[in-house]
Amino acid sequence: MPERWNALQWDGKPGHYEVYYLTLTDPATGIGLWIRYTMVAPLPETGEAATCSLWFMAMDPANPAANVGEKVSFPAAEMSARAAPFELRIGDAVLSDTGMRGALERDGRRCEWDLRWEPSLPAYGHVHPFLRRAGIAKTVLFLPHPDVEVSGTVAWDERRIQIAGARGGQAHLWGSKHATRWAWAHCSDFGGAAGFVDGVSVFVPRFGRELGPSTPVVAQVQGQDVVSNSPLAVQRNPSDFGPWGWRFGARTLRRKLECTVSARPEDLVGVTYHDPDGELAYCYNTEVADMRLDLYERAGPFTHWRKVAGLVSEGRAHFEYAQRTPLPELTLSVA
Repeated sequence: MPERWNALQWDGKPGHYEVYYLTLTDPATGIGLWIRYTMVAPLPETGEAATCSLWFMAMDPANPAANVGEKVSFPAAEMSARAAPFELRIGDAVLSDTGMRGALERDGRRCEWDLRWEPSLPAYGHVHPFLRRAGIAKTVLFLPHPDVEVSGTVAWDERRIQIAGARGGQAHLWGSKHATRWAWAHCSDFGGAAGFVDGVSVFVPRFGRELGPSTPVVAQVQGQDVVSNSPLAVQRNPSDFGPWGWRFGARTLRRKLECTVSARPEDLVGVTYHDPDGELAYCYNTEVADMRLDLYERAGPFTHWRKVAGLVSEGRAHFEYAQRTPLPELTLSVA
């Protein structure tokens, strides 16, 4: 069996956070979904106990005023996990390598999900093994299931949606602290064209100043991998991002990606992340963004690049922007 990198990494000690999430966009309704299973073990000086949480976010591009962002938290004792076969439980909610089901209730609203998928591609990692072994990265990100076809049901308020043929991805990340600011994007729905791309671009504090952006990107386009995550590549990959979009690129010896992601402000759902040291980060996420991806190839290191594919995803790309202060023009659904 291939290593999926979904096993829980927390060893019970303080100073750790861990996140599992699924993102997808329903092809029938255009509604985007972002479902998270998380935990945080604060440092002792915060005076806070370890907790685990369930999150449910839904974005409706036809009616952004009805977008949903909900979170409920429990003592960490409500979370359990096993590595093989992988299973994570928070209360009655379950996540495995073939699906997730659960529910949360807050302020009279109930959100439910029962979703399934079949593993296909191997796991992809954004942090190079050298950086992982050296302990340099404060957050490690893997895609245990970078591109899956999701089916099942979700429900909230008076809505109940039958999901069929939705392309999505499931990720797992863990660490001791989020970056100062970052952008993230994922897409595995290019109008029937096979492939996915997932990238993140971060600024981090080092030596009393902010360094970055560092931009690892992993992708498979037209059956060919583009994995650009070496220590040198992440510094060279171009990246320019803000709250409403991101332009980035990635390169290997023979392949190059150029991507543009754009999001409408009204489609962003704002949430708050808690670091183990008590510091907050403010994240604005949408699962109904647009993306254009251009793939180039060349025969060798001294030959010209030739464009071999141009893929477009309208309303089915996933995008996130975050920083250490809230954006005054956007509402936080999860404070």
